[in-house]
Amino acid sequence: MSLHKHRSRIVTDGLARAPQRAFLRATGLDDSDMAKSFVGIVTTAGENTPCSMSLLPQADQARLGVAAGGGVPVSFSTISVSDGTSMNHAGMRMSLLSRELIADSVELVVRGHGYDALVAFGGCDKTLPGLMMALVRLNVPGVFLYGGAMLPGRLPNGSDASILDVIEGVGRVQAGTLTEAQLAQLERRCTPTVGACAGQFTANTMAMVGEALGLSPLGSSMIPAVYSERLALARRAGEQVMQCIAHGGPLPRDLVTRKSLENACAAVSATGGSTNAALHIPAIAHEAGIVFTLDDVSAVFERTPLLADLQPGGKYLARELYYAGGVPAVLAALLQAGLLHGDVPTLDGRTLAQALADATPDGTVVRSAEQALSSNGGVRVLKGNLAPEGALLKVAGLKSLRFSGPARVFETEEDCMAAVSARAYQSGDVLVIRNEGPRGGPGMREMLSVTAAIYGQGMGEQVALLTDGRFSGATRGLCIGYVGPEAAAGGTIALLRDGDVIHIDAVAGTLDVAIDDAQLATRRANWQPLPRPPLGGALEKYARIVGPACSGAVTHSGAVQWPYE
Repeated sequence: MSLHKHRSRIVTDGLARAPQRAFLRATGLDDSDMAKSFVGIVTTAGENTPCSMSLLPQADQARLGVAAGGGVPVSFSTISVSDGTSMNHAGMRMSLLSRELIADSVELVVRGHGYDALVAFGGCDKTLPGLMMALVRLNVPGVFLYGGAMLPGRLPNGSDASILDVIEGVGRVQAGTLTEAQLAQLERRCTPTVGACAGQFTANTMAMVGEALGLSPLGSSMIPAVYSERLALARRAGEQVMQCIAHGGPLPRDLVTRKSLENACAAVSATGGSTNAALHIPAIAHEAGIVFTLDDVSAVFERTPLLADLQPGGKYLARELYYAGGVPAVLAALLQAGLLHGDVPTLDGRTLAQALADATPDGTVVRSAEQALSSNGGVRVLKGNLAPEGALLKVAGLKSLRFSGPARVFETEEDCMAAVSARAYQSGDVLVIRNEGPRGGPGMREMLSVTAAIYGQGMGEQVALLTDGRFSGATRGLCIGYVGPEAAAGGTIALLRDGDVIHIDAVAGTLDVAIDDAQLATRRANWQPLPRPPLGGALEKYARIVGPACSGAVTHSGAVQWPYE
């Protein structure tokens, strides 16, 4: 019996397991295989999004790595909901919910079949945190690999183009600064390969988080999806998980600690990453039994400068960061400035400081702390009487960090999008979209199409947008999301009326409405939640159990222990 085998013995060993072995033989296994470790290889591969279309060839190489390491690779798949095609309609309600379903589905397969380890491949936004959550929940030897970003498109003038150009191009057409023919040309040129979005949007941000947490090999995430280097990387990951089995670790919960979570937050802040990371990092922490809320995220964001000049707030894309040294260059710059915990472990057994010994920022794409783009990071947490639990604003690239104006209140994203499309708003307005939180949406939709239209119309910093929903990592402009408590929970955002003056101060970190406590109390006493039609299905279950955004919008009690071993 192999010393590497543990959980799968419950399926393969003993007289009573003859039926299970018969099923396994029908899959092509033999007696020698039964004595080996069984390693699940899960992907979110599918044809519904380019983000996931590069995953199967990589997973096949991981199978070779597991086999070379003496294990039995067993491939399976789970779902992916494409943010790119679900945005700006009711389908976006399914996106955040899919994170939970991915984690749950992987748990079911690994527990149900007794797999000894897991190699997980994700590509589109929610697949990354969903798979990392599963790894930490299961706490089996495991590796997470991102499928990589697509290459940028090329315009006739020689400049790069990404999906953000098209999304914002809709607003430019509405504003009359771009023709529909020019937009059609952008549409055909901006996404030339498979892979996830090319900027520092949610997928690339969470891939960076995977490296900072130690769940992914250092240097793995910024390799473009179509580069053959990814095949060798995947093969090594299969071998590496077998080494983790042999050595008894490190296990995911050895890697995901308060220190590594702070490192992940620092990497997000230093790169002007997606505000969604402040939702996903607490959710990953929750799986390890660590209470890590928006307040903890905020503390790291406050002390971390913006070091990487990445889109959407900056100039460069994932491909340029890859050539500039990838995530290790970012982490090395943070470590050199004393802004990173270097004593945390990595997958290969070295400390993070040891693993980063040869990494260095290039000075252009990634700067040293002495040459920082700003003294505070690219994402700020705001609090005040309008957001007692906090709200998030991506400040990377903003010209002004303070804004005050009258509220224009919309009960849904669709209502606001109609007004924006008709340009029925004024410079100086604070557009408020409520009832889009985790429970109230339900599903906490992204507002990328609204924010991109505003930006494309040249009004990106002439108005502010405030919501208890989410924003895409591609969002830019004065856009505050994740406001908590959400409207469905009776938060202050539910009490706002047209004309209420809202004060946003990203320097002081405050978000307030100019209404005294007594008036707010009167409004709260008379408040009624927005009527919703009956839901049924997955959304009904989700709305019933989902927690607040400040704690990651999670759906179970956390730190799952498997009591049946």
